[in-house]
Amino acid sequence: MEISISREKVENGRKAALKGSEAIKAAIAKKGFANIIVATGASQFEMLSELVRADIDWSKVTAFHLDEYIGIPITHPASFRKYLKERFVDEVKKLKVFNYVDGENPDPVKECERLGKLIGKVEIDVAFVGIGENGHLAFNDPPADFETEKAYIVVDLDEACRKQQLGEGWFKTMADVPKNAISMGIRQIMKSKVIICTVPDARKAEAVKNTVKGSITNKVPASILKNHQACHLFLDEPAASLLK
Repeated sequence: MEISISREKVENGRKAALKGSEAIKAAIAKKGFANIIVATGASQFEMLSELVRADIDWSKVTAFHLDEYIGIPITHPASFRKYLKERFVDEVKKLKVFNYVDGENPDPVKECERLGKLIGKVEIDVAFVGIGENGHLAFNDPPADFETEKAYIVVDLDEACRKQQLGEGWFKTMADVPKNAISMGIRQIMKSKVIICTVPDARKAEAVKNTVKGSITNKVPASILKNHQACHLFLDEPAASLLK
């Protein structure tokens, strides 16, 4: 795992976007196209705002949605589909394909199967991810399933994860935060050639310390990233404060 620490989150996002855009362009140069995974959440704001400005031929890029709440309409302020459409898809405009996770599908298991078939046909060149306050990777809360080969799974969101979503301002009350979601599985994320993990803010410092300094365990799902051959962890100083 390669770690980069920046003084501020804006600089951190810029560095992460640069590294990610280089990997995307390298894939396009080598084979004529690229496949990527895109995450959401407050941790991705600065990175995405830079990534969409990168000099990339987006018409050659296919993207996959990392995770989504079950039962949240696309019009809801917390919808990850809404987030990605507004902050990524609409900004790059000429994107070849974006494969959204439909959290409104009345059969979430079938939605997982649909997405699994799509992503199973390709090799992911770059995955953009973050780390949750509870150490989660995507919506794989602890103890995460490190063994499933399913590309997408239905998961239960633990209280710490739901409190984070409330604290970030996506929901008005704890009762409003969904208890279930569709998430890309750990093994599917780890299949990516390059992983760009962007983690700002002091509230993530404990999770970062446990990820970097602790053992690899499903109780800290993001710790699995240490097993990846090309994972780049981008931190601002507050997020990295417990690593010193």
